[in-house]
Amino acid sequence: MIKNIICTVCPRGCSISVKGENSIVESVENYGCKRGIEYAKAEFVCPVRILTTVVKVDGKDELIPVRSNKPIPKSKILECMEEIRKTTITLPVKMHQVIIENVCDTGVSIVATKEF
Repeated sequence: MIKNIICTVCPRGCSISVKGENSIVESVENYGCKRGIEYAKAEFVCPVRILTTVVKVDGKDELIPVRSNKPIPKSKILECMEEIRKTTITLPVKMHQVIIENVCDTGVSIVATKEF
């Protein structure tokens, strides 16, 4: 299988081609730097993303912006969103306060991005 990946490590935005199967990378082509090779391999094997969303405030028509403190495997994003959707918080909230610890057993916490 060949997967084309746009590298986001630096401003170049190289279109890297990665060839392999499952978690085995056979070749990486069209990269512009060593960091691009590592990014493309990781993206091929297990793509991850920072999750940014909002959480409801208990008893109010208000939402608080939150994000993951580390990247979450892309395959777990929808499961994490379901857990976040069920969550409500009570004010006050401090910036970087943990809202959900170890969301969906990923080892990643959901934290507030603003103080309320």
